[in-house]
Amino acid sequence: MSAPTNRPLRRLLKTIGAMVAVGVLVVGCTSNEPEAEENAGATGDSNAAPAGGNDEPGETVTIGFSGPAADHGWLAAINSSAQETAESYEDIDFRAAEGTNDASLQISQIETFINEGVDAIVLLPTDGAALTDVAIQAMQAGIPVVNVDREFSSPFAARSTILGDNYGMGVSAGTYACQLIEDNSIADPVIAEIAGLDSLPLTQDRSRGFADALSDCDQEVDNRVAAEFTVESGEAEASNLLQAAPQIDIIWNHDDDQGVGVKAAFDNAGRDEFFFIGGTGSCNAMQWIEDGEMEATVLYPPTQAADGIKLARLIAQGKSISDLTQVEVPRRTVLYAPVVTADNLDEFVDQCFES
Repeated sequence: MSAPTNRPLRRLLKTIGAMVAVGVLVVGCTSNEPEAEENAGATGDSNAAPAGGNDEPGETVTIGFSGPAADHGWLAAINSSAQETAESYEDIDFRAAEGTNDASLQISQIETFINEGVDAIVLLPTDGAALTDVAIQAMQAGIPVVNVDREFSSPFAARSTILGDNYGMGVSAGTYACQLIEDNSIADPVIAEIAGLDSLPLTQDRSRGFADALSDCDQEVDNRVAAEFTVESGEAEASNLLQAAPQIDIIWNHDDDQGVGVKAAFDNAGRDEFFFIGGTGSCNAMQWIEDGEMEATVLYPPTQAADGIKLARLIAQGKSISDLTQVEVPRRTVLYAPVVTADNLDEFVDQCFES
C-alpha cells in the first residue's frame, strides 16, 4: 500500500470529523437539501492542483471499493466498470471488497479499509442510512469517501456523491412519450407504466418524474403495475397489465433487466400495438431498438462507480476535473438520463450492460 497522500486534505477532513463529533456542526439536514448541494467542494483541499493533465500518471493512491452483490445486470455492470476503470490507471492500487447485499458485512469492509489506511473509499451502500455512520468514521479518519447511487443520510458522510437521476429518468420517459403522442397525432392516448419495487424511493422518483412530464402535455398514466426488478416479476406484471388494458398506445417499463420478462409477456400475448419505452439501458434493450421491437430506452448509467473511482483518484491526488474552472472536485454530481432511440443508438451502445 502506498503512503497516504494529500495531507492537507486529510488534516481538513479530520478537523471536520472532530467538529461533527462534538456537535459543532448541524447535521440534521441530508445531502438532498439545497444547503448541502450548494456547498460544493466545502471539504476539499484548498491547495488542490490546477485542473489539467488529469489522466497523466501521478502519485500512486490506494482506493477501496465496496459495492453490491452482482445479482442484477445493472449491478454487475457497476462492479465491473469500477474494476476496469481502476485497472486503466497505473497510479491506482485498487482494493475491491466482495460484493454484498448485507449491510453488516459492508460495514466491516469499510472498517477494514479504514484500518488499512487507504487513501480514498468508493462506496455504493446496500442501504445509505445503515452505512452512514461508518462512512463518517472514514471521513473523520481523513479518508475521503465517494458515495455512489444510494445516498447517505448525512452530508458529512461523503466528500463527493455521484448519482443517477431517477426523477430525471421519469421526466425523460414522459417527455419522449409526449413527443410520440404529438408526432403520431394520437388522440386520447392510453398510457401504461410498469414500475419497479414501489417501496423504493428510486421507483417513486421515477414515477413522479413520469407523471410530471406527462402533465405538461395534459396526459396521465391510465394503467400502472409494479414489478420487482426481476425477469419473473416483469413477465407476470406485464401479463396482468395486458389483460387489464385491451388497447395501449405507450408503455414505459422502468427497468430493462425486468424488461426481459416484460418483453416475453408482450410476445406471448402477440401484442405490439404500442410504443415500448424501457429504462436503464441494457444490451437487450438496445438490440430490440435496433431490430425495431422497442421504441427507446432511458439510460440510468451503470458507469456511476467507474466515475466514482475517477473522482476518488482526483481527490486523493489533490486534483480537480480538467474541464471545470473550479479547482476542486464538486461535492455532488448527478448524471443525465438521456433517451436512446434508433437515431442515436451508436452513441450509447458501448455503455450497455448484459441482463
